[in-house]
Amino acid sequence: MFKHQINTTTNLRLLQFNHAEELFTLTDSCRPYLREWLPWVDGTKTVADTKAFIESTLKQFASNNGFQAGIWYQDKLAGVIGYHAFNSALKSTSIGYWLSKDFQGKGIMTTACEAMVDYAFLELNFNRVEIRCAEQNYKSRAIPERLGFVQEGIIREAEFLCGHYVDHVVYGMLAKDWQKRKGE
Repeated sequence: MFKHQINTTTNLRLLQFNHAEELFTLTDSCRPYLREWLPWVDGTKTVADTKAFIESTLKQFASNNGFQAGIWYQDKLAGVIGYHAFNSALKSTSIGYWLSKDFQGKGIMTTACEAMVDYAFLELNFNRVEIRCAEQNYKSRAIPERLGFVQEGIIREAEFLCGHYVDHVVYGMLAKDWQKRKGE
């Protein structure tokens, strides 16, 4: 079971079935904001859809191929962060995340993302972590930029969102660069 206390106000917990209603309510309350950048939002119409998502993430965790964690801030679910998949041969992964508008501007996502990068390098012994963001999603892009990720390129028309294709900016971090950044 994954649970990580980041600081006195914020922790990450593996999503479980008992989180389904709270996660659906949060998703539903953020729907107009989230759908601009996340293709799965329109397909999440009921608590059952959220339960199906949680079931898939628990299978992902059980097969050691990544996981999704809820971000709790002052005991309230604020968003989700997770590893899309693990590439064991290359010792790499990618991170995805979203945060309710109500919780933005508090440094929550930056600290959550930093914790996930630490975990990938220190606990999983990975060599590379990648983050991809829609080119126009400046708030999302600010996270890897704040954490010192290198912008490695742009993937053209990488995702279909709200009736049009968007380009993705690819950010990468290597374990050796993370260690230097952290002064280890």
